[in-house]
Amino acid sequence: MAARLPGPDGPSTGQLNPGRVYIEPMQPDDDQPMVHEIGNRTYIVAPVDPLDLDGVRTMQVGTAIWAVAFVLLLPFYSRLDEAGKLWWLWTCLAGFGLGLVGWDHVRRRRNARQGTVPPHAD
Repeated sequence: MAARLPGPDGPSTGQLNPGRVYIEPMQPDDDQPMVHEIGNRTYIVAPVDPLDLDGVRTMQVGTAIWAVAFVLLLPFYSRLDEAGKLWWLWTCLAGFGLGLVGWDHVRRRRNARQGTVPPHAD
């Protein structure tokens, strides 16, 4: 015997389709994950908070990685030049510089969103 589940227009009076999975919608106030049915697939979205909401830590780590890569490539300057790959060194330096600009940007954005903008010097 098949159970009757509510359809999009109200209670269903027909039989269930045996090839389809039916999941009852969950209320947002319980601790269960959200369920979305798109086409013939069912997606479960868990209530997970993002690790880095403002991006400051991400920019710090990325900028540090570019700086470390630059320092590690410095001893190989002549080899990189002979191989025509000196651009690797300058790419690391550019990544570090752009990382500093991005780091300042996300830090200012975070402070503005929190309402802790430091006073501007005149």
